[in-house]
Amino acid sequence: MTDRPGSGNDEAWTDRYDDAAGPLVRLYAMTSGRARLPDAIGRLDLMAIVQPTGAQPPVFLPPEQRDLLALCGDSAQPLADLASDSGLPVGVVRVLLVELLAQDLVRITQPAARTPGNRPDVRLLRDVINGLRAL
Repeated sequence: MTDRPGSGNDEAWTDRYDDAAGPLVRLYAMTSGRARLPDAIGRLDLMAIVQPTGAQPPVFLPPEQRDLLALCGDSAQPLADLASDSGLPVGVVRVLLVELLAQDLVRITQPAARTPGNRPDVRLLRDVINGLRAL
């Protein structure tokens, strides 16, 4: 007899696998089912800079949002770093940050838009490449 779900021995299966997996919270539960950002916000770039405002958070703030504020500390952090350090998917972090923005707990600065006339200096790029090769 195998210990698979529905095999009549569900308790042995869940004891073996559920405990090893630890607590599981569905991602949509963290974002209250929201997967998209409001149109007014647009798209948050991975390199968007998140900085806490220093405002006192409300008594009830979801733990994931508290963790993001703690990861910021007193300094500015890129969105990509927050997602990486928190272990949450970028999409979830974006939604949670927009909620923190709405509560005036963080400021988010998008990187400058790239235009054809706004290109980096070719000499600078060559110096960077040469420096990397020298390593």
